[in-house]
Amino acid sequence: MPECENIDSVLLQAVDIVSSVKISDDEAVSAYSVTSLRRAELENRHIGSVKELSAIAPNFYQPDYGSRMTSSMYVRGFGSRIDQPVVGMNIDGVPVMNKNNYDFELFDIDRVQVMRGAQGVLYGRNTSGGAINLYTMSPLNFQGKRFTLEYGSANNVRVKASHYAAPSRSFGWAVSLLYNHSDGYFMNKELGKNCDGGDNGALRLRLQWLPAGGWSVDNTLTAGYTSEGGWAYRHYNPADGTLAPVAYNDECSYRRFNISEGLVVKRKLDWATFSSTTGYQYVDDRMNLDNDFLPLDYFSMGQYQKEHSLTQELVLKMDDMGIFNLLGGLFGFYKHNNMSAPVHFKQCGIDNLILKNANEEWYYNLGNDRELSFKEDNFVISDDFVIPAFGVAAYVQGGMSLGGFDVKAGLRVDYEYSSMSYDSRSTVHYSTYKDLRDSKELNTVFKGSKAVDALELLPSLSVSYGDERGCVYASARKGFKAGGFNTQLFSDILQSKMIGELIGNDQNVDASSTVYKPEENWTFEVGTHLSPLPDDKLDISASLFYIDCRNQQLTVFPEGMGTGRMMSNAGHSFSAGAEASVRYILGDLTFDAAFGYTHAEFLEYNRGDVDLSGKILPYAPRETYSANISYRLPVPRAFANFFVLNVGWNGFGRTYWNEENTLSQPFHSLLSASLVWEKGHWGASLWGKNLLNEKYNTFYFRSIGNDFFAQGKPLHFGISLHVNL
Repeated sequence: MPECENIDSVLLQAVDIVSSVKISDDEAVSAYSVTSLRRAELENRHIGSVKELSAIAPNFYQPDYGSRMTSSMYVRGFGSRIDQPVVGMNIDGVPVMNKNNYDFELFDIDRVQVMRGAQGVLYGRNTSGGAINLYTMSPLNFQGKRFTLEYGSANNVRVKASHYAAPSRSFGWAVSLLYNHSDGYFMNKELGKNCDGGDNGALRLRLQWLPAGGWSVDNTLTAGYTSEGGWAYRHYNPADGTLAPVAYNDECSYRRFNISEGLVVKRKLDWATFSSTTGYQYVDDRMNLDNDFLPLDYFSMGQYQKEHSLTQELVLKMDDMGIFNLLGGLFGFYKHNNMSAPVHFKQCGIDNLILKNANEEWYYNLGNDRELSFKEDNFVISDDFVIPAFGVAAYVQGGMSLGGFDVKAGLRVDYEYSSMSYDSRSTVHYSTYKDLRDSKELNTVFKGSKAVDALELLPSLSVSYGDERGCVYASARKGFKAGGFNTQLFSDILQSKMIGELIGNDQNVDASSTVYKPEENWTFEVGTHLSPLPDDKLDISASLFYIDCRNQQLTVFPEGMGTGRMMSNAGHSFSAGAEASVRYILGDLTFDAAFGYTHAEFLEYNRGDVDLSGKILPYAPRETYSANISYRLPVPRAFANFFVLNVGWNGFGRTYWNEENTLSQPFHSLLSASLVWEKGHWGASLWGKNLLNEKYNTFYFRSIGNDFFAQGKPLHFGISLHVNL
């Protein structure tokens, strides 16, 4: 759509400080699938988070799982609910190292770029599905003050304020603030109040400096805070297919404080560009869940972690080598996570998950007057972990351009090591009599350490041919998603040890079952980017892809009355499909549309209890659809600088909720609209989302033998007022 910049802002010439060294800014000649949106599009269409890019970028899907902690993303059928992501995220060139930080408010974002397909050579770990690059506004490209006040459904209040200044053409600084409050959309019937309201805020400071000699320095400091509820999960009755209201008796909450510091230093020489990117991130988050999600006293759990991470990347790009080009880099990271995940068992949980098993299986021979019982009506299983990890990588990508042909080949060597020290323990007092005679103390401890490492070779090859009207390309790229540890499994392990010790059959259990392997894939793709009309009034992109995946990481829920969940590796999976997007500009009207189709299934996956080979991969829609019309209404200049109507529609195909493919959700779609007016320094917008109040689900899981769904947000709307000085 047309860029509707503020007439009173000051725009300086574009500077190299905001461009990427690793990839070309000219996406029309890129040998990969990519979707980009600029600031005017994001703001006019009221896109406030990466989740809202679902379907706009074909075959990209990030559902709202119930809180900002669960930032799961799916691309072309692959993704994961917990632990390692399938998509990497970079903000101003600095990688985000913890998936818990992926879900945040998009404010003062100059451009967002969603790259699909493995990006292993340039971006490394956890980019087997693609990479999302976000670029914040630069004070060297924009100066002025921005203020926005917004009010909407669910008593949603959002305030944004920022100041951008450039005292000279070589130095700029910016400060941006955000605050958001919501009462929430979903009532917890048991507690008599909404469960998903909360507050979040953010602060961003950015300094940019262009000293002499081709140097540039860019430093961004960001701090964010979130305090919210969430997890509006409804119990599903498979007998009649009905969903009960949200009703659980313990509070659920999520709190996150995070800091990100990124320093990018570049040196532009006659023959090359050198860049150094240093990142530090800290996250302190606390999650508390009523993990049975029922109005019963089964059990609750927490997850409290403090993680420090440090990244360093050095890149050298040869700029003047004739028909040849060369880029090489070194990357290293270190992460250190201290985590506690206590599980608080209550009376129903003790009776049904521990005592019931022990009594039915082992104490039948003690007589009717003998029965195992606990003195406590509640107790805690403490799970404490220390998880350090580090990795190093070296990569090179070379190319040759001749007569319209462009050939690129690359290789990345990536090594990482991770260890886990675990200490899981609990103390209870038990008796073999109901009246607690001869009560004894039982101390159950599961303590030790585990380490894993991995060496990955990630090659890539692409060939493209193009001219001023566009290009066609073919590529093959390898990517991987890091392995790790199933920390959420330790509560189940300790329960088993506890029952074993009670019955005199304690087994020697190690932590081998808590380790899962890296996921690897090859993405093969052919596609085109075309601009057949003058002045880029028509842009078309299309691609066909095939993905071969080994050791796919899947979230597995235990059978029966298990309380945990774990990551498991499927043997062999594939995904094949197509993507297409088009943009057409006709005068004051801009039309955008996108379509994605994915057929993804297990080639080899024997779960032990059942062979799931040939089943469709769950959790991601088989098709995505998107269409948006932006029309700049012809109004007198005295009335408005611009008056823009946006109408958007996103559709999502059938989604399977389990590996057996016995539960699924049919096609559903969401309609949104906004009306944006701006005159002089002032502006306003009316917006609405899910205008037809579509009922749909975003999440499914099992807990202690029960099925639950999370429902998508209902119809909501609001009004925004903004001032630009």
